[in-house]
Amino acid sequence: MKLHLSQAAGTNVFTAYGERYVAVNGARYARSLLVLPDRVVADWGPDEFDALGPEHLAALVGFAPEVVLLGTGERLRFPRPEVTRALVEARIGLEVMDVQAACRTFNILAAEGRKVAAALVLE
Repeated sequence: MKLHLSQAAGTNVFTAYGERYVAVNGARYARSLLVLPDRVVADWGPDEFDALGPEHLAALVGFAPEVVLLGTGERLRFPRPEVTRALVEARIGLEVMDVQAACRTFNILAAEGRKVAAALVLE
């Protein structure tokens, strides 16, 4: 599906998504990644949801987002509490959803100027 949303200059936006891929500003990604309004971290994360560990979400704390949108693949799955502990301790919000919902929500929050991070597991 292609997404269309007006974007502020220099702000990342999801422009498409499909089975096991997303596109950010037209660039296609087929592996787990982290997207922030001002950068894409293509080497973030596990290759599958079951490999998601505390270190993956702890790595997000340094970016200081207000909220992290955790996209868990094609379906919604919740991580174990120990995986999310670093975000809770840093008082960073966490929303868990499927990848498509995370892409749409990111676009809305980023367009509002929010400090949002999309952590997507594209298994």
